[in-house]
Amino acid sequence: MPTTTDLGIGAIALENHRCSFRIWAPQVARAELHLVSPDERVVPLIPEPRGYHAAIVERVAPGARYFYRLDGQKERPDPASRSQPDGAHQASEVADPAFAWTATGWTGLPLHDYIIYELHIGTFTQEGTFDGAIARLDYLTNLGITAVEIMPVAAFPGNRNWGYDGTYPFAVHASYGGPSGLKRFVDACHQRGLAVILDVVYNHFGPEGNYLWDYAPQFFTNRYQTPWGAAINFDGPHSDEVRRFFIENALMWVTDFRLDGLRLDAVHAITDFSAQTFLEELARAIHLRADQLGRRIYAIAESDQNDRRLVHPPAVGGYGLDAQWSDDFHHALHTFLTGEQAGYYEDFGTFEYIVRAFRDGWVFAGDYSPFRQRRHGSSSRTIPPGCLVVCTQNHDQVGNRMLGERLSTLVSFDALKLLASALILSPFIPLIFMGEEYGEPAPFLYFVSHGDPDLVEAVRKGRKEEFFAFEWKGEPPDPQDEATFARSRPDDRLAQQGSHEVLFSLYRELIRLRKTLPALATLSKDHMEVRSFEPEQVLMLHRWADVAYPILRQTAPSEGTGGRDVVTLLNFSRSPVTIQVPFPPGHWRFLLDTSSDRWLKPGVQTEENTPQQGVTTSKHFDVEAGEVLLTLGAHSGVLLERLERDWQ
Repeated sequence: MPTTTDLGIGAIALENHRCSFRIWAPQVARAELHLVSPDERVVPLIPEPRGYHAAIVERVAPGARYFYRLDGQKERPDPASRSQPDGAHQASEVADPAFAWTATGWTGLPLHDYIIYELHIGTFTQEGTFDGAIARLDYLTNLGITAVEIMPVAAFPGNRNWGYDGTYPFAVHASYGGPSGLKRFVDACHQRGLAVILDVVYNHFGPEGNYLWDYAPQFFTNRYQTPWGAAINFDGPHSDEVRRFFIENALMWVTDFRLDGLRLDAVHAITDFSAQTFLEELARAIHLRADQLGRRIYAIAESDQNDRRLVHPPAVGGYGLDAQWSDDFHHALHTFLTGEQAGYYEDFGTFEYIVRAFRDGWVFAGDYSPFRQRRHGSSSRTIPPGCLVVCTQNHDQVGNRMLGERLSTLVSFDALKLLASALILSPFIPLIFMGEEYGEPAPFLYFVSHGDPDLVEAVRKGRKEEFFAFEWKGEPPDPQDEATFARSRPDDRLAQQGSHEVLFSLYRELIRLRKTLPALATLSKDHMEVRSFEPEQVLMLHRWADVAYPILRQTAPSEGTGGRDVVTLLNFSRSPVTIQVPFPPGHWRFLLDTSSDRWLKPGVQTEENTPQQGVTTSKHFDVEAGEVLLTLGAHSGVLLERLERDWQ
């Protein structure tokens, strides 16, 4: 028979209508379980070492509602509740662990195969539920997506929220479909060969419904501050129990819900001076559980610090996470194409920074940052490209604009096609934000549904203050207004209409090429070379698989390797340009040109052979040594491959 020390925190349903209850409340002398349904009773919890209180209680089945009573006075929901069906301030529910999984053979995908699609469950469909999202999974597989990343689903106050104001990290938000809804969604994804990443928030709690202060003020520390108030205590007295809370949470997601990865929100807001940091401990626990389960499970950090230690192994002083986001990639592309340089964009805006982002992975590697007024970052040259997640849009970069504008309303259609090429043909892990693939014009705005009027007003004021640095004019949409939420829903019907359909087809073709060409599937800095044509603003990315020669070597191999040697040309100029491009010897052909008729523009031309419009994707040319003169359309992306051919 298990004891409470064998089990985790929260309410865990056992066999024969028994349930384990466990809380960490070191400042509470007497803790009781108050079962409020289906039959009301009060059960004392037994004190345990290090501030825990626990009991295994008979006659408690899934669906039972309960509070904890603290020192005979306050009654509070469970901070580790698995379900809050009636909201953040109401009774917790014992969740049913049973689920009939069907994708039983799923073991996950290699990280380098991830093509990520980020979505928000509440706005992704009209229903705003996991079941609604399941109905659109075939759309994602048709696009070529291999991994779905869902924004946080931890229970929050009200029915509308981005998810970063969650106050119950273990509970799946009820209006989305609760824990059973998330399991159905994950199972449906796995049936279709899609991995699932969950965005989790371990750097703060939302301002409404956070009752941890009543259980354990030691959970927080005023030694550090975050943008959201007091920091979580990861390195002070009692921090072992705080770490346990979040590590149990992470292991619950990957074990009980069979998630393939966790995206760790804003790890730069986790202050931890321990010799062995929380992030290192978390990565180790996740990887150990992956080995035990025989599955591939990844921990991916969001950080704006450009800190290579996040993904370096512990043996060389790193934390051992599997990947991290590169904001610099986004910022370099965004500023150059939009011309925006207010706020943190002031650090970017030159073509040189785009080249650096492609070559190294991020831009600032110890360089002076005018925005931060100090040096910023460490070198990313030792980070494999397959450990960096990049994007041209995401929920932050769209939703944290005052009006939530997407790039479809900020740049030209040609520039959208160029950005698609830059993202998908990059050597990094690409992330597409919902609707980006067809140029969704609707904004993605910040929205909440708090119940505290003072908090609502504070949010309104805080949002306005955030925009001062960007010099945006006007009044931001009201985050509390339901219309703000409704405006943020994408309309996927556009993917079958006009230029939207063209852009969708381009994304699908780019993804197909990335998956099928060995050179594009090889995410290695040892198999790539970046060159820039500065006056013309053209970036050349040469990539190869198992072909050990750089672009400037003039001796040809005995045999070409079709699909194993490719060149991507990205023209960031607003005008067509003609340049001399060095190619390795061989027989080359155009695979894709975003300025061709197929994508609504005239085609690329070579000096030797001027094609008719619309036939550039079948055009071939030979190179024995030297350069080829090419004309590239304005804001265009071009992909070429070297075909198999014997050379004498």
